[in-house]
Amino acid sequence: MDLSHIVALALLQGITEFLPISSSAHLILVPSLLGWTDQGLDFDIAVHGGTLLAVIAYFRREVAALVADGLASLSRGTMVGEGRLFWAVILGTVPVGLAGLAFKNEVETHLRSAAVIAWATLGFGLLLGLADALGRKVRDEHTLTLRDAVIIGLFQALALI
Repeated sequence: MDLSHIVALALLQGITEFLPISSSAHLILVPSLLGWTDQGLDFDIAVHGGTLLAVIAYFRREVAALVADGLASLSRGTMVGEGRLFWAVILGTVPVGLAGLAFKNEVETHLRSAAVIAWATLGFGLLLGLADALGRKVRDEHTLTLRDAVIIGLFQALALI
């Protein structure tokens, strides 16, 4: 893979990750439209990991406090400070991690096409519209239950598409 392609896709990922659009779709569509070779799922995971590390570095104090509260909650047997949010993030991450490991080959071979991205975007857009119309309107991290976190994680696993 050409260094200019790596830099372009890494910048694209970093910018689009924080917009209400699919940064993963852009990592597939841009190379396809420009006639570049598909960089593969491992590259996509690496640039997502880079974005995660940048966010952790930027919010290092908040992340450290969150981790401390989570570990304190574990050692004390009761939720301390933001401990519930820490464990919600951990539990919400498990389903997508397991799905990614279990379906890596299928994602890499069958789900990296413009047609799949188009249909998935349409379908998930409809689901989000339905959730917005039917869901509770006032939610924050203080009302999030661990069950909610697992459900969010299960739906986040669909983002592998």
